[in-house]
Amino acid sequence: MTARPDTAIVLAAGLGKRMRPITDTIPKPLVRIAGKTLLDWGLDSLAAAGVAKAVVNVHYLPEQIVAHVAARRAPKIVISDESDRLLDSAGGIVKALPELGEQPFYILNADTFWIDHGPLNLGRLALAWDAAKMDILLMLADLHQATGHCGSTDFLVAPDGALRRSKGDPAGLIYAGAAIIHPRLFKHASAEPHSLNAYFDKAVAAGRLFGMPMHGHWITVGTPDAIPLAEEAVAGALAEMQ
Repeated sequence: MTARPDTAIVLAAGLGKRMRPITDTIPKPLVRIAGKTLLDWGLDSLAAAGVAKAVVNVHYLPEQIVAHVAARRAPKIVISDESDRLLDSAGGIVKALPELGEQPFYILNADTFWIDHGPLNLGRLALAWDAAKMDILLMLADLHQATGHCGSTDFLVAPDGALRRSKGDPAGLIYAGAAIIHPRLFKHASAEPHSLNAYFDKAVAAGRLFGMPMHGHWITVGTPDAIPLAEEAVAGALAEMQ
């Protein structure tokens, strides 16, 4: 049986420009939805899944995030400081690799979160992970279980879970901002600004990008008008579970 990842990185270094004017004074991961910061929604999910250490990368107004996570007991937080230069999603991961180790780890986006319905989605992701045939395993949501998503779909899922780009096909699913990835993918990468999307495409080409549909409700918060919709979705999802 595959061991569950006990390490994660939360990508929290973005500028949050579309969230202005709120992000004029606070970084986007500290925007609150239903009384909890976006960052804490993700960190709480990691803690519930048994993750011992989470790297949080910072760039914009970093001291606020550092101060905010200082009080957390679980998971243990390690800050990866990108104050000097924003490295984008993959560059940020490469910089943090010494803290992430040599085993597969979780990746979470700091501006999306979800309400689990049934077994924890991160636990389900760990159970679905198979390092022998996968380099990346993405958590996926369909359009009907998403709030705040303005775009189209991202991936089509084969019967065995293998993914290919959907190119907007309505039958596709959305990447839900959580994944397990094997660090071997970054073996020859440098900590220069570059996107994780290139690794998704590389894994598709190698037949090693897989996906797992989540259970529950997925929420992304891109603009100030998305906040009340997100809070309504949280209230609705929690009410359904009672």
